[in-house]
Amino acid sequence: MAYSFSQVFLIALGYLLFLFMVAWITDRGWLPARLVRHPAVYVFSLGVYASAWAIYGSIGYAHQYGYNFLAYFLGISGVFMLAPILLAPILRLTTTHQLGSLADLFAFRYRSRLVGGMTALMMLIGMLPLLSLQIKAVAESIQLLTGEDDPGGLAFWFCLLITLFAILFGARHATAREKHEGLVVAIATESLIKVVALVTLTLLGLFGVFGGPGGLSEWLQQHPEALTNLYHPLQDGTWHSMILAFFVSAVVMPHMFYMAFTENLNPRALMTASWGLPLLLLVMALCIPIILWAAAAANVVATPDYYAIAVGSLSGRHGALLAYVAGLAGASGMLIVATLALSSMTLNHLVLPARTRPLDESLYRWLLWARRLLICGILALAYLFYVAAGDRHTLTELAVLSFVATLQFVPGLIGALFWPGANRNGLFCGLVAGFVVWALALLLPMLFPSWQPTELFELLEISRRSPAAQWHHVAMASIIANSVVFALVSLFTRTSSAERNAADTCAVDSLRRPFRWELEADSVDDFVQSLTDPLGPVTAEREVNLALRDLNLTRAETRPYALRRLRDQVETNLSGLLGPSVAHQIVDDHLPYKPQAESESSEDIQFIESRLEQYRDRLSGLAAELDSLRRFHRQTLLELPMGVISLGADGEIIGWNLAMEQLTGISARRTIGSRLSSLPPPWNALLYSFAQGDSPREPQAEFTQHGQQRILSLHKSQVQGAMPGERAGGQVIVIEEVTDLHAMEARLTHNERLASIGRLAAGVAHEIGNPVTAIACLAQNLDHEVESGEIRQAATQIVEQTRRISRIVESLVTFSHSGGTQFAVQGPVSLDDTVTEAINLLRLDPDRRGQVFANHCNPEHRVRGDNQRLLQVFVNLLANAADASPDDAPITVRSRMLEQTVEVEIEDRGHGIPPELRDTLFEPFVTSKPAGRGTGLGLALVYSIIEDHFGSIRAESPVAGQRGTRFIITLPGFSEEA
Repeated sequence: MAYSFSQVFLIALGYLLFLFMVAWITDRGWLPARLVRHPAVYVFSLGVYASAWAIYGSIGYAHQYGYNFLAYFLGISGVFMLAPILLAPILRLTTTHQLGSLADLFAFRYRSRLVGGMTALMMLIGMLPLLSLQIKAVAESIQLLTGEDDPGGLAFWFCLLITLFAILFGARHATAREKHEGLVVAIATESLIKVVALVTLTLLGLFGVFGGPGGLSEWLQQHPEALTNLYHPLQDGTWHSMILAFFVSAVVMPHMFYMAFTENLNPRALMTASWGLPLLLLVMALCIPIILWAAAAANVVATPDYYAIAVGSLSGRHGALLAYVAGLAGASGMLIVATLALSSMTLNHLVLPARTRPLDESLYRWLLWARRLLICGILALAYLFYVAAGDRHTLTELAVLSFVATLQFVPGLIGALFWPGANRNGLFCGLVAGFVVWALALLLPMLFPSWQPTELFELLEISRRSPAAQWHHVAMASIIANSVVFALVSLFTRTSSAERNAADTCAVDSLRRPFRWELEADSVDDFVQSLTDPLGPVTAEREVNLALRDLNLTRAETRPYALRRLRDQVETNLSGLLGPSVAHQIVDDHLPYKPQAESESSEDIQFIESRLEQYRDRLSGLAAELDSLRRFHRQTLLELPMGVISLGADGEIIGWNLAMEQLTGISARRTIGSRLSSLPPPWNALLYSFAQGDSPREPQAEFTQHGQQRILSLHKSQVQGAMPGERAGGQVIVIEEVTDLHAMEARLTHNERLASIGRLAAGVAHEIGNPVTAIACLAQNLDHEVESGEIRQAATQIVEQTRRISRIVESLVTFSHSGGTQFAVQGPVSLDDTVTEAINLLRLDPDRRGQVFANHCNPEHRVRGDNQRLLQVFVNLLANAADASPDDAPITVRSRMLEQTVEVEIEDRGHGIPPELRDTLFEPFVTSKPAGRGTGLGLALVYSIIEDHFGSIRAESPVAGQRGTRFIITLPGFSEEA
């Protein structure tokens, strides 16, 4: 089984190079994104939890504590089986606020730089035994393979190798904010190799030692003590405390926190991990007793921690090498990830807060080298701890030392998620109490065997000789002390407003963000200018632009709501770069809110809405019904046919429904969070003056938009507090456009006036009829009594004109009574004669004597109808054409015979018909003439007469791309046969 050190070292180097190539290929984008972000990759990456202790130490733990070894696998399995309750809130917080470690989460939740720094320091100290365990496992496995007696030297070279690859994996770039997809895929590959190697090793033991499952069953029947030895330790009643310890400490360990949350590439994969990771660990757990029994059956001579190598060697050198690769995979993956996590935690909470020089343009380069040096320093500390611990302690003792240490952070994590009343004072005192018990009862006795705190050992009822063997007593005592102190101090000390706000953000069941404060900065440029002092101009510009890109905002943004979101995003991005403590201090100092009492602030309804949307799928029962009712009322308000604007108590727009979008052409996305005064004209002046005024109603607010006069009806109401004495919540403004309503009312008024005129005209016509009849009678008598030709001709003309007056009077009376004119005359009408008569009548007007009229109607074209009414049509059309045309522009009338109809065209070269009147040209009261020049009834009367003649009329303007208008009239032709 002997290998040379160079062979074993090259195997380790080749393995790490292979992992680095996997990471490099992934980062280059050569692997499909769907494969990189597949849930299976995430599940296997979480296998980093199974470190070298899972391959080596868990077998030794099973040898000593029997089935209690399952607590190691069952604990983390239980955590992930409850992922929707326990882990999903943490993932949401870390993703939303770019929290890369547990110290980041605590510093963010408890708003304390001291808490973040203490968490980082205690986590670093508590993880050193587990880091040294990995070094010890690899060094001693190399020692077993090579037979060399210098594990310290072997460990040193292994540490150098891990340091190099830790820097290559996680510290190649200037910023730690991006996801390390290559690292995730590499760790997933490492876990797959580890599991395959362990399962293969188990099969070698099962078939090589027992000959198969049947042989194992027969051996167990012959050696019942093998099962008894595994079962007996369960009877001491400590297994439940062990499962609890592993259950709660698994998540807070830095390498697990890093892979589960910080490097999570697909949030939905967490649900797959809730059953995938327990299944993966179950496969590994099943291998442990088989390897243990194989070692017992083969009577191998080795330390129980390294039974895997001993069983592998039974099948030859390659079997032992397989066990070495499995342990190397577990150790290297855990060391790399844990070192990266601890370096980021230490940098953000210990190094950066201690930096006295201001940050400048070299910030990113400085952070990169600081992270690299911290990786070297942490691995150096792990190596020194390994040297200090020596060979006196087993892998199990080192592992439980770290598990009990990380257990101390669980009360703070529970408080961050589920107890808004927890504060920084309680967390600080609780951590100190728990770590003091841990350090006195476990850490110091392991490092310094002469250290014997007799009174503490007696209180905890543990043996002086082996306190590490009874670690569960220390674990329970430390966590109880931690929790009690944490709760009591939190209850009896004051919680700051910053902590309360952070607690509302972090609490699982919280849907409230109390207040909407106003920033001192009024624009994006103010952000850059304010951040230039702490970050330097280049870094400030870059960070603000990055936040704008993340929020999809423009540089010209000035809305208070958007600026608050920009501030939060800048703090979030800086948190991922510098840690939440430093980021919070920078943003609070240089982008402060205006001083404002809580009683004068308004709730951030938009934030509440976003939180409700996130928690929609988690609501059930009455909460789900209330949320459904809220959505119904919100949709009702959005789709209300009248415009609705909701204003906060500070005048900020918090509601803008769909009707307002249609009325103004401004989307809700542009207005939410802004103020009325910042709206584009004319809405800013109109709405702002009304909102600030005293009158609750303005029935006719007139304004001009796009050249059109519009009229609005405005109403407003104060939103009162729900509880007596509660501050008013702002205003609601309801807007209704009444432009069409006012136009309709004007038309109705005009119609009523015309009806009155019609009734007057009917009376006047009736009165005129009597004298006209008398004149006709006198003219007829005169025609019979005189002999003079001239007098008789004059009498005949008088009679003819009185008949014409009678027909006109009859038409007026009929129109006033029935709304239209019925005619019975269906005689032939000569278009040429009628048009000529209309032209002659128009030329009687002195203003039209100079107008050029050209009558090109065919004298043979006749239509069926009433000559007087058609004369009225041509008089109206020719008069309109003359009004629209210059005196020297000819007005042409021509006719054309079709099959059964005659088409008449009246064409001018005037100014034409305005486009906005073309669709309503023949409607009543529509005119393009100035006020006082026309009533808008002429074309409506023309249209009515043409319809009564069973014809049609249409207008073309402009004519053939030129100026002017052409009216085309189609009338039934007259024939003797018809």
